[in-house]
Amino acid sequence: MSSLVDGIQLAAMLPIVQRAQQTSIDQYRDVFEGNRHRVYSLSYYMTNNELTAEEVMSNTFCRAFAVSHKPDAETIDRALVKELRELGPLGNLTVECKPAVQVSQVRRNTRRADLEAAVVQLAATERLIFLMHDVENYDHSRIARTIGITEAESRAGLFQARLRVRELLAKQ
Repeated sequence: MSSLVDGIQLAAMLPIVQRAQQTSIDQYRDVFEGNRHRVYSLSYYMTNNELTAEEVMSNTFCRAFAVSHKPDAETIDRALVKELRELGPLGNLTVECKPAVQVSQVRRNTRRADLEAAVVQLAATERLIFLMHDVENYDHSRIARTIGITEAESRAGLFQARLRVRELLAKQ
């Protein structure tokens, strides 16, 4: 008799479990759809490879969802930085202030392809700061929290990145 009661209780619970699973899937989909373009864009410009960017994006979301069932954008960004660090080219994210050539003459009309090529040539930290600030519109405090540097280093890195981009565009 108890197995019949258990079966009835299980049958009553099945729609509730299915609805909960669908709600979870919908929540995951919403988080993914709300952040995937940004994560892929940053991944692509940091790796300069579409397949690697896809892999980094997938791993980023797996890592973010392991931390929280509904991760916010900063949690996802921190997961992205961890993925990029594990990939290798980032290494230690520190801002290296190298002397840059002051460029006063840059072409007025710069092609997007030339700008993208210049951005890819930046040092990893400066490239990430440039992308986060000038492309994704993050403020320096969020960049600093995400990467693990100070706000002053974020500002210095952005300044260095902009100078270097100008220098690279002037050569083209």
